[in-house]
Amino acid sequence: MRRSLLFAGAVMLAAALAAPAHAATPKPEVTLPPIPAISGLPIPSLPTDLLVPKFTGAPATANPIVHPPIPQNPWLSPDGTNTMHNDSYASDAYQVSGPLGQNLKVRSASYGVRECATVAFDSHDRIVGLCGGLEGFGMMVIDPVTLKPISEMRTSARNLLTSANPFTDICGGTYFFLDGDDVAYPTTAKKSVLKIKVEDNGRLTQLGEWSLAAKVAADDCLIATMPDYDGRIWFFTQQGTVGTLDRTTGAVQTTQLPAGEEVTNSVSTDETGGMYVVSTHALYRLDANTGGVPEVTWRETYDRGTRLKPGNLSQGSGTTPTLLGDRWVAINDNADPKTNVLVYDRREGVADRLHCTQPVLADNAGTTDNSLVAAGNSFIIENNYGYGGPLTTLLGQTSTPGLARVIVDDEGCQVAWTNNEIAPSSVAKASLGNGLLYAYTKPKQADPLKNTLDAWYFTAIDIRTGQTKWSRLMGTGIQWNNHYAAIYLGPDGAAYIATLAGLIRITDG
Repeated sequence: MRRSLLFAGAVMLAAALAAPAHAATPKPEVTLPPIPAISGLPIPSLPTDLLVPKFTGAPATANPIVHPPIPQNPWLSPDGTNTMHNDSYASDAYQVSGPLGQNLKVRSASYGVRECATVAFDSHDRIVGLCGGLEGFGMMVIDPVTLKPISEMRTSARNLLTSANPFTDICGGTYFFLDGDDVAYPTTAKKSVLKIKVEDNGRLTQLGEWSLAAKVAADDCLIATMPDYDGRIWFFTQQGTVGTLDRTTGAVQTTQLPAGEEVTNSVSTDETGGMYVVSTHALYRLDANTGGVPEVTWRETYDRGTRLKPGNLSQGSGTTPTLLGDRWVAINDNADPKTNVLVYDRREGVADRLHCTQPVLADNAGTTDNSLVAAGNSFIIENNYGYGGPLTTLLGQTSTPGLARVIVDDEGCQVAWTNNEIAPSSVAKASLGNGLLYAYTKPKQADPLKNTLDAWYFTAIDIRTGQTKWSRLMGTGIQWNNHYAAIYLGPDGAAYIATLAGLIRITDG
């Protein structure tokens, strides 16, 4: 993530009447259409599953990695359970040990044409997902073992006559966060933030709604939200409006990034008060002043390239800023011939913030539209070049190979390893508990008689060496495409992947 699109994308913002910002109000009288009933039956398999390897490699041995501490944001549920990128640092790394590849057990559930791309885990370890389909978006509570839906609530409806391309539109339904009281805060297509409680019995109750329509242009939309360590809710729009919301008073304060700069990624924050966001032109740190007004603390431009690369949704960095320790923040740029991992020094008073520029991935065929993974003293990048949506991985097509690990130290950066696995669009995740990186891969079939088969694998890579340890087949066919959805590890170490048709659970036997 850097980000993950829901299957149907997010809704293009319809023209709405502006309303003043206010404190959270009761659920409005107008009721959104209900979410169609779903059964949670397994994702359909195809006979072609029998024509490709089910498992390659061998089980791994756990080899934990020490990672710099990440201070727990008191306004989020425990790290590893609260956002798409795991924590306020957007580390995409888990302390828990995920599957090692020992007699893997795979379970799936289909939710129709709907993808639960953003997932959190409540205090009962249940899955809380923001799920999107052609009809719109909704929150779902899902049993973490059976994957059966427990409850659902519509959060945004879609107007198919006015919506943009549902596979590339990220407005008003991609991100949410969960707090320690099992309350979720998703954005909506009508430019509001909802407050939704997951009750002890798993039911969903809307506690309130904050309208931000008066602060967001009619042709703009909400992209991301995140609470800072003081509890303000920050929000970011596609056209570069940055705002803070006081949940007690309902007061909203905004600032505007320079004209022409868009925000198409999620954000991160640290305990010093900084909020980090990357636009299509620059990396920012913003802080709220004593009145809660967002102010730019520093701004660092980067090489945004000369083109929109296949695999990116915008011309610029495809990453959420990833924080490491008390010093580093990293993104990728959009340069050619090599895209670069850029590592900046985020400490106060630093004169030259750009610490190092490390070229990675293939010449003129390298980019990422997902967050960097922080593991130990390194950042890991995945190549998404060539992925342009589900149709670009049909009939044996796939994207450009490549993952790379970049080590950072006081002297600079260096590539520790590269790996030729092909991960078209997965938000890869690290298990610090066992030293494995998990990616969702679609290899080319070597057998010419099978080169039109679309086989998707859950793949484990040794973070230290870059060696692929094993891959387990999830299935063949478009229904197994994860389309920018993240990989998640539950509190018990089970792995989860959302696909265009539902959700997969993977555990050791």
